[in-house]
Amino acid sequence: MFAIVRTGGKQYRVGVGDQIVVERIAGDVGQRISLGDVLALGGDTPVIGTPTVAEASVSARIVQQPRGAKVIVFKKKRRKNYRRKRGHRQELTVLKIEGINRTAEVAAPPESSPETGSEQGGSEASA
Repeated sequence: MFAIVRTGGKQYRVGVGDQIVVERIAGDVGQRISLGDVLALGGDTPVIGTPTVAEASVSARIVQQPRGAKVIVFKKKRRKNYRRKRGHRQELTVLKIEGINRTAEVAAPPESSPETGSEQGGSEASA
């Protein structure tokens, strides 16, 4: 089973046991968190959310809180003596996915029961 979750403005496909690197989430190393923006669930019976799957969540544990590699932003306009140099390091969080929770059964197409079949087909049966 897998899930598609949204965090930090990006979407990630995750399964149990996966490690993902996302934008910084507040918390300490070892703390359990829950990702509530589940956009889809896959597996034997896939479910697509509108826009999210109701009452579904992904539980994860914070493994690290590192910073990404430095990115140099350099701006220059030639012949104007204009130069600006700035660096940026994105703060990241490494998550280990521990479980995909589907607390309530998501609405599936209704199964036709013998009672409903006879009510709908009643006019056809008499003809």
